[in-house]
Amino acid sequence: MSQADLAVVETAAVRPNPLWSLGLLRSELVTTFRRWRTLALLGVLAAVPILVGVSVRIETRGGGQVGRGGGEGPAFIAQVTNNGLFLVFTALAATLPFFLPMAVGVVAGDAVAGEADAGTLRYLLVAPAGRTRLLLAKYATTMAFCLVATLVVAASALAVGALLFPLGDLTTISGTRISFADGLGRALLIALVVALSLAGIAALGLFVSTLTNSGIAAMATTVGLLITVQILDQIPQLHALQPYFFSHYWLSFADLMRDPVYWDDLAKNLELQALYTAVFGSAAWARFTTRDVTA
Repeated sequence: MSQADLAVVETAAVRPNPLWSLGLLRSELVTTFRRWRTLALLGVLAAVPILVGVSVRIETRGGGQVGRGGGEGPAFIAQVTNNGLFLVFTALAATLPFFLPMAVGVVAGDAVAGEADAGTLRYLLVAPAGRTRLLLAKYATTMAFCLVATLVVAASALAVGALLFPLGDLTTISGTRISFADGLGRALLIALVVALSLAGIAALGLFVSTLTNSGIAAMATTVGLLITVQILDQIPQLHALQPYFFSHYWLSFADLMRDPVYWDDLAKNLELQALYTAVFGSAAWARFTTRDVTA
């Protein structure tokens, strides 16, 4: 075989077929969503709307009021008894500060470190995917989990809301009336925004996952960073830094329930998530493509 033929063979070996890359992503998705840990996390997230809905139903059984009117975060709970669709917004507001990002932190933190801990990372790199493609597949799988987890919360809340409370036209934060179909569309849009709001913590968790061979350590570090940022975001003396925390604009999804919609904080949230994804995604790539994989 000539030198030219050898070069062709070597080039083909290092350039994986795009269909193989899709197969790698499919394999990562199947592996992640078949794990008992992932199913348990989704089960816990699905249970939160049930607990909230049942609690509201019991508290208001005698005609009492729950919560206070308003437009941000858990204040949606004041409207649940009037329209079960508000349970979707309430459940997302209740799970977004901790439960949803914690679940994402567990999945992202385990993405690379878990493979190294189990001794399978080296074998994954033997396949013709390359480290960059493998890392992209890991991040895409984590983002898929973000979307699925958010939709699980929303679907569970919608089912419980329809079972325990009336459905129909609803009143926006601005006081205008919209149809149930319009409200359902906004609920789906809110779920998508919430999923995208988790992109920053997903990239951060993936970066942490490339720093260690211990899956438990990576998960614990990611969740610890999440809790730390949440605490710092509540300290008044740090108001100048807080707009740069990845969690600062998470509850801006409430602005989608205004008429007209307020886009300022929503845009800032998505821009901030894109910035965190770019920074920590690049850091994860730099670390993963240069590290010595021995496990």
